[in-house]
Amino acid sequence: MEPKFPQRVSIAHLPTPIEPLERLSKHLGGPEILIKRDDLTGLATGGNKTRKLEFLVAEALAQECDHLITTGAPQSNHCRQTAAAAARLGLGCALILRGEAPSQVNGNLLLDKLLGAHIYWTGDRDAGELIQEVSSELQSVGRKPYIIPLGGSNVVGATAYILAMQELVTQLKEENLNVDFIVFASSSGGTQAGLVLGAQLYGFQGQIFGISVDHPADGLRTQVAALATATATHLGLDSISVVDHVLVNDDYLGGGYAIVGDNEREAIHLVAQLEGILLDPVYTARAMGGLIDLIRWGAFTRGQTVLFWHTGGTASLPAFADKLL
Repeated sequence: MEPKFPQRVSIAHLPTPIEPLERLSKHLGGPEILIKRDDLTGLATGGNKTRKLEFLVAEALAQECDHLITTGAPQSNHCRQTAAAAARLGLGCALILRGEAPSQVNGNLLLDKLLGAHIYWTGDRDAGELIQEVSSELQSVGRKPYIIPLGGSNVVGATAYILAMQELVTQLKEENLNVDFIVFASSSGGTQAGLVLGAQLYGFQGQIFGISVDHPADGLRTQVAALATATATHLGLDSISVVDHVLVNDDYLGGGYAIVGDNEREAIHLVAQLEGILLDPVYTARAMGGLIDLIRWGAFTRGQTVLFWHTGGTASLPAFADKLL
């Protein structure tokens, strides 16, 4: 059954291309590796959140909101894309960033400022508390804010990756490609929830394999399954069950969120030097590093095809320069 999707605004460059990583595949001696370039979606260097923002911002506009509020880490890709979407559509933007303001302004934080976002630092406070405070302040001066959750990961945002899977299935058919596995960075759960729902809806036969960048597998698996179920209900797809299709690997958490280690460094250098493609230190390098390691010990083998879904984030690279060189 085809769901009735909510309204969207067209701000993403779609469809994003699929490219073969021929030199990386040869170097590793394992499966054929393809890459889905969601780092090319637009909005101030792009990323996967742009797809979600097409639906989230459409809902904000439908509610006649004039200000976007969201939250994330200091180098949040989601916050940067939200700021870009707000700028493009003439909306105000408030970003609630965790912790204290850093001594240097670079990477995504620099872009946030260039895009005109108003930045608030939580310090030791709860981000949710500060979001409500900022929202109340805006309302007191006659603004109408719309709050976007962390990573845009709610039933509205996850909807975007159902359609992303439809886009992929169409591309694979047109290009006569067969994919056994999709591998990507998974964190707040919206991308994975949408992909597993889309796979069931549009008949993708491969496995969808999220590599966690910051959560233990059991917790992330539960989070993704719950969001996918809620999204299915929201779209009237109650008959679709995804619980058995949520695959999460947490072997590559390293030193923790945004802590760059050998896994991330090697992935960034290898993919840059063999393919001319940049990964980001927090999400895609951790996932690609995991994929490289899994290939080396035989989890993915010759004769198979793995598609790496590049979720973007390369704008943060300058903020990690001292950890990468």
